[in-house]
Amino acid sequence: MADKIRAKFIFEILGRPPEHIKTTLGQFIDKLEEIKEVKIEERIVHEPKLIEDEENKGLYSTFAEVELTTETLAVIVDIVLHMLPSHVEILEPTELKFQNFDLSSLLSNLTVKIHRYDEIAKAALMQNNILKKKLEEFEGKKDEPKENKSEKKTNKKKSSKKKTSKKK
Repeated sequence: MADKIRAKFIFEILGRPPEHIKTTLGQFIDKLEEIKEVKIEERIVHEPKLIEDEENKGLYSTFAEVELTTETLAVIVDIVLHMLPSHVEILEPTELKFQNFDLSSLLSNLTVKIHRYDEIAKAALMQNNILKKKLEEFEGKKDEPKENKSEKKTNKKKSSKKKTSKKK
C-alpha cells in the first residue's frame, strides 16, 4: 500500500479520582507514540465527568480522541487488538487495496488473539466453577447442625461398644 492510512481512535476510561484517570489516559496514549510505524496527528484528552447513575456512583469517565497515520492496516489492527479502543474510524483513504498474503497474515494474527482470549476465558470459567463448588461445600458444612459435646461423647461410646462386640 502506497497511501498512508489516517485513522481516528477513541479510548475511554472509568475510575477515580478524576486527575488520575486523565493522567492515566494520557500515559496510555503516549504508548501509541512509541510505535515506530505510527505518527500521532492529533490527540485530545477530554476533562473527566462524574457518572450520575447509581451503579457507578462516585466514578468519573473521560475519553480521548486520537488521530494518527500509518503505512499499513496491520498496525491499525494491532492497535485495535492490543489497546482495545471503544471506536475506530478509517478516515483516509476511502478505498484500501492489499495483497491476499497481507489479508491472510492479518486474519491469522486476529485468530491467534481470539484463541488466547478463549483460553483465558475458559481457564477463568474453570477456576470460577471450582471456587463455586468449594463455597457450596463450605456453606453446606456451615449449615450442618453441630452436636453438643455430650452427644458426641455418647456417639463415641456407642461406636466403641459396636467395635468391641464385633471382635467377640
